Amino acid sequence: MKIHHFLALSSLCFVVCLSGCTTVNSVENANKEGQRNMVTDQRAVTDASLNRKVSIVGVNTALTPGGLLRVQVELQNRTRSLQRFMYRFEWFDANGMQVNNVISAQLPDQIEGKENKMISSIAPNPNCRDFRVKFIEAN
Repeated sequence: MKIHHFLALSSLCFVVCLSGCTTVNSVENANKEGQRNMVTDQRAVTDASLNRKVSIVGVNTALTPGGLLRVQVELQNRTRSLQRFMYRFEWFDANGMQVNNVISAQLPDQIEGKENKMISSIAPNPNCRDFRVKFIEAN
């Protein structure tokens, strides 16, 4: 009889401990006021090696109060290890001509394993109407 009680109690403790390991504490605003304007397009370009490890979840665009195009790209690391990469935003005017600026240099960044991360950029001037963002794996 004592063995049955001991086994039942042990099983219950095991189940409670196991379920406690799977819970996640996250806080999120229940009344979301800001809705994302996600864009599905081919303006986010990545190399094949990085694409196997880090995926582009979506691209969000908006205008700043000053009329500048703002772009936010959400990335997801599909691996469990840190991934280093370089990225660069390229800006284009209404005619599709590239706007040269000093801000379009490659920037180093990294993303932790299984992490989602946002990177963003703002157009250098109001004439910029389109963009392209390029990602390459850092060595």
